[in-house]
Amino acid sequence: MAADGVTDQGEEINKLVERVVSAQKKYEEFSQQQVDCIIEAMAKEAERNAETLARMAVEETGFGRIQDKIIKNYLASRNIYEYIKEMKTVGVVNSYPDLGIEEIASPVGVVLAIIPSTNPTSTTIFKALISLKSRNGVVFSPHPTAANCIKYTAGLLHKAAVSAGAPEGIIACIDNSTIEATNALMKHPGVAVILATGGMGMVRAAYSSGKPAYGVGPGNVPAYIDRSADADKAVQRVLTGKTFDWGTVCSSEQAIVADAPVYEKVTDALKKYKAHLCSPEETGRLEKTVVTPQFGVNPDIVGRSPVVIADKAGFKVPEDTTALVVEYSGVGKDFPLSIEKLSPVLALYKVNGWREGCARCIEILSFGGLGHTLSLHCEDEKIIREFALRKPASRILLNTSSTHGAVGFTTNLPPSLTLGCGPLGDNITSDNITPLHLVTIKRLARGVREAESTLPVLQSGRDRPGDAGMHQASVETQEDFKKSSTKKNITEIVDGFLEGRISKGKKMEISVVSSPCAHSDEADKAVTETSEPQQGELPADFVCETDVIKAINSGSKIRITRKTIITPLARELADKYQILIVI
Repeated sequence: MAADGVTDQGEEINKLVERVVSAQKKYEEFSQQQVDCIIEAMAKEAERNAETLARMAVEETGFGRIQDKIIKNYLASRNIYEYIKEMKTVGVVNSYPDLGIEEIASPVGVVLAIIPSTNPTSTTIFKALISLKSRNGVVFSPHPTAANCIKYTAGLLHKAAVSAGAPEGIIACIDNSTIEATNALMKHPGVAVILATGGMGMVRAAYSSGKPAYGVGPGNVPAYIDRSADADKAVQRVLTGKTFDWGTVCSSEQAIVADAPVYEKVTDALKKYKAHLCSPEETGRLEKTVVTPQFGVNPDIVGRSPVVIADKAGFKVPEDTTALVVEYSGVGKDFPLSIEKLSPVLALYKVNGWREGCARCIEILSFGGLGHTLSLHCEDEKIIREFALRKPASRILLNTSSTHGAVGFTTNLPPSLTLGCGPLGDNITSDNITPLHLVTIKRLARGVREAESTLPVLQSGRDRPGDAGMHQASVETQEDFKKSSTKKNITEIVDGFLEGRISKGKKMEISVVSSPCAHSDEADKAVTETSEPQQGELPADFVCETDVIKAINSGSKIRITRKTIITPLARELADKYQILIVI
């Protein structure tokens, strides 16, 4: 088995994927109970090692804070497990008896999980759990700067899964993580779907690989603080999110947009909670330090403390500083810190009213955060509704930290460490990714009506479409007709209908229309144009097969108008014996 783009690692990658494919073929035969036992074992093992994995991640990458990465690992293990443990992912997962439909879950196969350096161990735990919950195998491709802690986490989870009964080789991780190796895995025929978390270059590569892929976009999250909000509480929530793991979560706040009447309260609260408001000179220094000439984020400041970042920029702040804040009047390349910063650096804007605040938030989202997340601190229901309806974000978070709310920690959104941004962010989904995104849903649909009863009734030969095979089968004789149980059932149904439409004692006469499918001279002759009906000879408003048979037996004709409703089989039989007369 060969994969396009494979270099020196080709043979290693082929063997690794083949092992996971083989294990997954066995695993897809497991019952829901077996799967759930394996998931429980994995989650408990990850939770037991939450602190160890957090320390490994910080020591290897230098990003974030150990105590916050412990919380992330708990979220990825304990919280995710509690959410998915009762989820049905094997066999019939939904049944709708009234509709005659059953939904059946099937695994997709092997998942390629691309893991970032900012949240390495927690993302590995999360993707392993949702992959195996849906009876898939998983291959991890770690970011090179976090390869050791990711590989260790994957090995830990694999051991727990196998101990609980999973096939050997169901979880794997490539040894030497390179761009070439990841590209080879993305195009490997053994990989069924890609879970891509990382930079936009990696996500775009996943989407262009030819494989189904779930990628995420950047999260340039604005936090709007309305005049109706408790400004102090709002700032506290913003800083709780922004300082968590020093801003490495994609849903962390990147800018505060404050309504003018509460702007001073917002700045007072920022100072109260130890945020440093930068001077114009410090802002200039910070811009050059945080943002590269290519208008990307300097990796040396990602996930670092405000003290470290300020020091790199050439100025000092107190050791207990929570964030660095720059006051801005615009968004775009003239305002470099209006991008996503992946660090405890915030832009601050003053606006006059919610409409101006709304426009500013859209500007920020459009500058690298479309479709991701918006944070709103407000008590006015009208404004809340306007933001929810009009903002180009997949998650509108109200009165909570966006960092924690988007991933389902402080909200009831599905807990997830992969957040879709929808088409606005060039993503396939706007959902928080769960195991249900990694199964194929088949539907067993039972027939609930006969096709003939659903066909459209056409009014005349000229109105009907050309011959498309709709009436290929013809009734040759009355005896053939009577032998058809389906047609008998239809006749009984139509007779019942007619009882309510035709008054007692009135003789229903049927007129014969030619087969409009033929479009021939013979067909035209089948329609007999007549003068006004004689007294008592009224045209039929509905014609069924029984009416046609009676006319054939009695040697009579059935009179119709252009508005007469005729069942398809009645028309076919009437055309054959030229029973219908249009008046």
